[in-house]
Amino acid sequence: MASPDHGGPSPALNAPLDPPTTGYWLAGSAGGIGAYGGTSFVGSVAGTPLRMPVVGMAATPDGKGYWEVAADGGIFTFGDATFYGSMGGKPLYQPVAGMAATPDGKGYWEVAKDGGIFTFGDATFYGSMGGKPLNQPIVGMATTPDGKGYWEVAKDGGIFAFGDAAFYGSMGGKPLNQPIVGMAATPDGKGYWEVAADGGIFSFGDATFYGSMGGKPLSQPVVSMATTPDGKGYWEVAKDGGIFTFGDATFRGSAAGYVPVGESVVAMAAGSGSGTGTSEVGDFSHAVSTASSPYAPGATGYDISWPQCGGAYPPPSAVAVVGVNGGSAFTDNTCFASEAAWGGAGLSVYLNVNSPQGSNPSQWDEGPDGSCTIGDLSCESYNYGYNTAQLSMATARAAGYGTQTWWLDVETGNYWTSDTAANDQVIAGAVAAITSAGGTAAIYSTDYQWGEIAGTYVPNVSAWYPTGLAASASSSWCAGTSFAGGPIALVQGAAGPYDGDYSC
Repeated sequence: MASPDHGGPSPALNAPLDPPTTGYWLAGSAGGIGAYGGTSFVGSVAGTPLRMPVVGMAATPDGKGYWEVAADGGIFTFGDATFYGSMGGKPLYQPVAGMAATPDGKGYWEVAKDGGIFTFGDATFYGSMGGKPLNQPIVGMATTPDGKGYWEVAKDGGIFAFGDAAFYGSMGGKPLNQPIVGMAATPDGKGYWEVAADGGIFSFGDATFYGSMGGKPLSQPVVSMATTPDGKGYWEVAKDGGIFTFGDATFRGSAAGYVPVGESVVAMAAGSGSGTGTSEVGDFSHAVSTASSPYAPGATGYDISWPQCGGAYPPPSAVAVVGVNGGSAFTDNTCFASEAAWGGAGLSVYLNVNSPQGSNPSQWDEGPDGSCTIGDLSCESYNYGYNTAQLSMATARAAGYGTQTWWLDVETGNYWTSDTAANDQVIAGAVAAITSAGGTAAIYSTDYQWGEIAGTYVPNVSAWYPTGLAASASSSWCAGTSFAGGPIALVQGAAGPYDGDYSC
């Protein structure tokens, strides 16, 4: 039977007080870690600006440490997990999608979306799908018990086996209600499960089906799974940290209601624990507000910037968003101070971002990504995004106006390269500048524009969505998720001669 939970970790939740068994860790996109069932919390990168979000994790054999891996291939180690190298800072054809550790914990693999495999420590390369045609990107991997082989699993359920990993079947080419998001292998390596975003489980080889969330209502999609040591059960975890148990998998707590706004759970790993019942330590141990907008739900108002210079401002309102730039990065809205004064207590600020342009290399050749080699577009883009956001925030504060929320204007009307990975670095740099200054980053864009500019990049922040429709229809656009990963927090619509805004 499934044991869903979306109420947050608490010793009073509905798990029996049974003998100590396996617990698990959950990893968040911003690096947060939750440890459940007596597993050890030994640190995380939560609160540290990341170039790219965390996409996976793996635990050491004794359960006293773990690794987190980011989409740029960066590896973060905690406890007795040792750093053996990473793809962080190196060129990638596609972002990293996950990782797995060797059986002795003295090495690990990273797998990219194009199927490329990168080995570190005593992890051996047995082949990969890198450079080969794929119908859908790779979303995860699993290893054989002796570490002499591994599987890659694609979004369409296709399985690719290397080394001593055997192929036992797959969902590739078969109809799926929702895409595959991960996999896990049986303890003897003679089978595996695939898990879909709707919680559906597909078993192959000696993997036994013990039930699933397929066809059942979910608050958020499933993102990962892990198995018990004997392979007679498994857990599914949803994006909001909810845990679902099947077979002999025991509920040890969940992160539902405890994941900060803008972050989402992306991976889980099983490990030995010493606790009984439900327990949680780590970053997901405090209930958080579900509010995603800096304004009260249902509040309305306007946004203005340099085009309104010299004209009348809208009536005072509860929502007031003012642009600090003159339409593009490294420019100024000369009317910012007076427009910010109009905004009053309801003020939040938006920044224009775009790819590096112009003839001033000081805007991009130095920054938090170091001194860029000429032509290193990834480095230059990250520095450019970071530097323009930092300057824009300083400009606003020098005028006497600050804000907690800083909206990043990402529109096709500005200059962007055709390289979405480089464009992602501009956005990631700007988000990091805001976060490191103690602010909250959010994105102004549409699904189409975001796809054209950023591709599949998901920064896991809230969104401000422009509709172009009458403001009276704005509330219908509010949603719990968006292209940016977080909820749609603010909706823009037409309001007479101004842009009107509605807070979700």
